[in-house]
Amino acid sequence: MLDELLAAWIGRQRWFGGKGRPIDALSIESDVELTPGLRHLVVAVWQDGSRDRYQILLGERTELPDRLTHALIGMLDDVYLYDAVHDPERTSWLLEGMARDETDNGLRMRRVPGITIDTSQRSLVLGAEQSNTSLVYGDLYICKLFRRLIPGVNPELEIITALAARGAPHIAQPYGWIETDLDGTDTTLAIMQEYLATANDGWDLALTSVRDLYASLPELPAAEAGGDFAAESLRLGVATARVHHELAEAFPTDVIESHEVKRMAEAFRRKLGRAVAEVPELRPHVSVIEEAYHQVELLTHEIPVQRIHGDYHLGQVMRTPTDWVVLDFEGEPGQPLAERRALYSPLRDVAGMLRSFDYAARHLLAGHTQAEHLEPRAEEWADRNRAAFLEGYVEGGGVITRGDAALLRAFELSKAVYEVVYEARNRPAWISIPLAAFRPR
Repeated sequence: MLDELLAAWIGRQRWFGGKGRPIDALSIESDVELTPGLRHLVVAVWQDGSRDRYQILLGERTELPDRLTHALIGMLDDVYLYDAVHDPERTSWLLEGMARDETDNGLRMRRVPGITIDTSQRSLVLGAEQSNTSLVYGDLYICKLFRRLIPGVNPELEIITALAARGAPHIAQPYGWIETDLDGTDTTLAIMQEYLATANDGWDLALTSVRDLYASLPELPAAEAGGDFAAESLRLGVATARVHHELAEAFPTDVIESHEVKRMAEAFRRKLGRAVAEVPELRPHVSVIEEAYHQVELLTHEIPVQRIHGDYHLGQVMRTPTDWVVLDFEGEPGQPLAERRALYSPLRDVAGMLRSFDYAARHLLAGHTQAEHLEPRAEEWADRNRAAFLEGYVEGGGVITRGDAALLRAFELSKAVYEVVYEARNRPAWISIPLAAFRPR
């Protein structure tokens, strides 16, 4: 049976959210034939009493070429069933459907008004993603297929279409999307945007700069070593502030009063308590963290809140030949949609990027034989780029007052607490990276 084949296969996929836990049951909620040899499935997976839904493009062939053997799901009635995202002969359906702005058996394929889509492009799967699957069509488009489905409009689609309509810079042009009804709600299945073929990933650029610094002989200051990143960090700060401005113009804004700020600090403190109970290495740093949270409780002014990125770090930005572009506005994939669409202080994004600079600086020290010797250089690189980013953020119109600095510090330490728990669970050798955030700067 197809459901049994899928249950045996889905647990091994990178994008499956329930890895490491047994699958209690799998059922097929929707099975739509798109074209001969291609079906769209929505499957429900039950684990520990809870249900998650996933979408699968199911390919069918009587003979399976070698290039698709890695995508094989199984055989049923002498027909090979496979994950068709890896088959460019089948995925042309995505482009063609969006280009025609058509509806097919409940799947609504939409093209951004005024946009023309070149349907001659062939697809290639990008292999680095953990929770989604992205298809690159030639050097023109990238289509993100959301594997785990959550009823509702994805925040990324909402944000990029609104910003593109305003002609906002620093985003990749949206071209189209695919949606369906799930639980009676418009639900985003896929988003297609401009593919930045000549751009470089921000994380990779930062690591190159750190490597150059560590390798410099004699040991030059970060400002004098080859590959200094500070000018790029400043430009990224400017771009970040401008994106925040565009978000504030495109969506509603609000303020939170001092009593709500205190509740925010209490939430930080509850998360800290749970983290310390799980990771004892945090305990020596509790007083430093508590003091940062206490400073937030002392704030008496209103805090502006707005739509933000929500999962901002160096891996979410690309450097084109002309400027920085911000990607992946969907927020933290593991959080509920309502939380990802809520209004927050833009300083939460700023804090996320500051933490990313620390990670870039210390990432290469994990397991390094000269880690202790290189630690001061890592701190110097991080401090230099953090300062440049903040300078650029203010230059671009972002606001960081004295009171904002206390809130920014609390956001940053709260993020570091989360990172400590994550590393303890997944990469214990890296736990020293977030723990360094609690030392006096």
